Amino acid sequence: MIVRVMGEGQWRISEDLRQRLNALDDEVGKAVEAGDEATMRAKLRQLAELVKGEGERLGDDDLSPSDAIVPPEDLTLDEARELLEGEGLIPDLPVAQ
Repeated sequence: MIVRVMGEGQWRISEDLRQRLNALDDEVGKAVEAGDEATMRAKLRQLAELVKGEGERLGDDDLSPSDAIVPPEDLTLDEARELLEGEGLIPDLPVAQ
């Protein structure tokens, strides 16, 4: 799975990391539902840090499509509500068997 961190590039992530990101994505959604912008931003920062810290950075010339996008942490609650419609930031993809 390829994740884009807005404004910073793309990273290839493992299945294990995807699952951990999904859990954080759920926490972002709960913070948005509660109207807790500070927690939402902290969780977005954690998402980006995990992707960048544990993913494999792709070159800037790699044009692979992103499967998920981590927005910037200065996202507003209204913008987050729009982005989280449906599956959230990190889609729940079927596990390869």
